[in-house]
Amino acid sequence: MNPIEGPAKRLSVFVDEDDLWQHRPVYAEIVARAREAGLAGATVIRGIEGYGASRRLHTGRFLSLSEDLPLTVIIVDVAERIEAFLPGLDELLVNGGLVIVEDVEVVRYVGRQA
Repeated sequence: MNPIEGPAKRLSVFVDEDDLWQHRPVYAEIVARAREAGLAGATVIRGIEGYGASRRLHTGRFLSLSEDLPLTVIIVDVAERIEAFLPGLDELLVNGGLVIVEDVEVVRYVGRQA
C-alpha cells in the first residue's frame, strides 16, 4: 500500500462499458495496470446515463442499451505516479474517452487490515 496524505492528483478516465482492449473491458485493464503500477487505489463508477463526444446517449432506462453505460475510473495518488501512468492510457483509449487530472488534498487514506 502506498500511503498518501496532503497534495495529490485525481485521475478520472471516462469510457463506455462496452469499450474493449484486446478482448478485455478497458476499465478492467486500467484498474489492472494501476494495481501493477503500485498506484494507491482505483475505483470504477457506473453511470446511469450520459453522453460524450459522439453525442450518443447511453442510458439504463432502455433494456436494449443497458449494457453500454458510461463508466468512470478514478485513481488518486501523488502527482509523480499519476503523471507516470498517463502515457499508458493512450493505447487503451483508441475508441475514445476522456482523461482529466485534478489537484486534490488527501485528508485520510487508511487501508483495511489484511
